[in-house]
Amino acid sequence: MPSAVVAGASGYAGALAARLLHAHPEFELAAVTSRSDAGVRLDELYPYHRVPLTLDAFDVATHGDVDAAIVAYPHGASAPTVSELHERGVRVVDLSADFRLRDPGTYAEWYGEHGAPGLFGHAVYGLPERYREQIRDAHIVANPGCFPTAAVLALAPLADLVADVVIDAKTGVSGAGRAATQKTHFVTVDENVSPYGVARHRHTPEIEQELAALGAEVACQFTPHLLPIDQGELVSCYVTPSRRADLGDVAERFERTYEDEPFVEVVDVPPGVRDVRDTNFCRLHATVDERTGKVLVFAAIDNLWKGAASQAVQNLNLMFGFDETAGLA
Repeated sequence: MPSAVVAGASGYAGALAARLLHAHPEFELAAVTSRSDAGVRLDELYPYHRVPLTLDAFDVATHGDVDAAIVAYPHGASAPTVSELHERGVRVVDLSADFRLRDPGTYAEWYGEHGAPGLFGHAVYGLPERYREQIRDAHIVANPGCFPTAAVLALAPLADLVADVVIDAKTGVSGAGRAATQKTHFVTVDENVSPYGVARHRHTPEIEQELAALGAEVACQFTPHLLPIDQGELVSCYVTPSRRADLGDVAERFERTYEDEPFVEVVDVPPGVRDVRDTNFCRLHATVDERTGKVLVFAAIDNLWKGAASQAVQNLNLMFGFDETAGLA
C-alpha cells in the first residue's frame, strides 16, 4: 500500500485531501503537515473530516520517505517543496499554480519569479479528461485551478467552433482559501454578489493555454464572482461560434466527448452547485441560442473537490495504476 503525505493539510483543500486519503482503500496516509498549525490534531482543526493525525511542520528528511504527496501550499510557496520531494523520488500532485503554465514568460508575467526554475515544464497538467495517459507516467502533476477545470471541460467539445468566448464564473468563499476567509467578515459576503479579479484573474492564462492546446487560440473574457455560499462553483460560457452552430451537433459533441468519463455528467437542464456538492463530478449542460447564434455551456463543480482535492486524488489513482474512481465514488 503506497504511503502518502499531505503538505499544507490545515487549509481547506489540504484538509479535504487528507480526509480522502485517510479513507482511501489503496493509500496509507502517513503524515499531514502545516506551517501554521503544527502540533494540532487535524480532527481538532476540522472535526468534520475525522482525520486523527497530528500536524507536523514539514521537513523533507522526515516526510520525504513516502511514495506520494499532495502539496497544498499557496502559489509561490509550493515549488521548493515539490522540488525537494521530487528529488527523493516522491510522486507529487501540486495544488498551486506553480507548475500549471508551460511558458516561463507567461508565468513570470502573472506570478513573478518561479521557486524551482529547474523543474519548470516538467509537470503534466492534471486534468484527467484531457491528459489521462500522460498523468499515468508523471512524477509531478499540476492540479488545475478550479475555474480552468470547469471552463476547459465546458469548452473542450467546442474547440474548433470557438471564435470568441465570455466566461462568467460564480464561486463560494472557500475558493479564497482559509487565511483569506478568516479575515473576511460575514456581513461583507452575506446577501451579496461581487466580481473580483476583473480583467486580471490569474486563471485566465491557464484557461487560454488549455484552449489553445485544443486548437482554440482565443483571448478569453473571464470574470469570477463571489457568492455567499461556502463551496460550489458554476461557470457560464457564452461562445460566439466560427460558423452557425446546430443544437443537434452540439449535443452530439458533448455526448461523444464524455460518454466514457466517470466524473463528467452531461445533463438536459442547466446544473446548480448543489447537484455536485461534496463530489468529484462536473455536471455540464450545452445549448444554442437560436436568436443570437451563441452556444451556451454551463458547468458546475465543487471547487474544493473536483476543483482541488478530489481531482488530486483522481490524479494519484492514475499515477499509481489504481482504479480512477478509487476513494471517490
